[in-house]
Amino acid sequence: MDRSTIENGVEDAQQLPATDDEFGGVVVEMKEPMDPDIFRSLLKTSMLQWKLQGKKGIWIKLPIDLSNLVDTAVKEGFKFHHAEPEYLMLLKWIPNTKNPIPANASHIARVGAIVLNDKREEKMGNLRGIWKISTGILHQGEDITVGVVREVKEETGIDVEFVEVLAFSQEHNVFFGKSEILFLCMMHPLSFEIKLQETEIEAARWMPLEEYEAQLSIQERGLRECIKKLCIAKVERGYSGLSPFPVTTDSNGNPSYIYFNKDDLNRV
Repeated sequence: MDRSTIENGVEDAQQLPATDDEFGGVVVEMKEPMDPDIFRSLLKTSMLQWKLQGKKGIWIKLPIDLSNLVDTAVKEGFKFHHAEPEYLMLLKWIPNTKNPIPANASHIARVGAIVLNDKREEKMGNLRGIWKISTGILHQGEDITVGVVREVKEETGIDVEFVEVLAFSQEHNVFFGKSEILFLCMMHPLSFEIKLQETEIEAARWMPLEEYEAQLSIQERGLRECIKKLCIAKVERGYSGLSPFPVTTDSNGNPSYIYFNKDDLNRV
């Protein structure tokens, strides 16, 4: 626990350990067990101090083994912001103004792999009776180019390399109210023998594009038609998608990428 002097004359008051964030708020990261009554008292004192200091957003990070403190924080006006497997993050906005802090992530990032062999057959997997391209959610911190290669390998056993992003789509209310962005990626096969991963899909095979498009899935019919057109445009007319180029590197040495049409850019 920290000790501080409050401007209204109450000195040497104990308060919760906190660090300032870059937006004028503070982050309380609870690590040690604490009685809820003691937590409530320290939280009240801390909130008074932070209000006098002009702090704005107050974050409390509670690990799963301190879930007994959640009710106390909620009764003091904190709201759930987001949760991960090992912790819950709560937030309270102090100023008497509209809270500008963004809500938790609104979108899920998914990748879809288009893999064509020399016969212009697409590699397909079967899930619940529907043949589909390999798709999957990107892991946290995973690049598009890495995640799509992983998904193809996990579902079919085929080794591929990333070529480019041909297009992307957006769909709403996909997973517990979240929206989804699907990046359709053209891949180049490095192997052709399918090794079915039964934990991922029920079956897999190479399928002509026309057969893929003809499946009677009303929800996906439009997407299937677009995938076929993109494949034909790429193979027959040299359609150019979006390629990644590193632009920045974070403190751990990991690059960030911008995706653009390099062919058209070079014509300028």
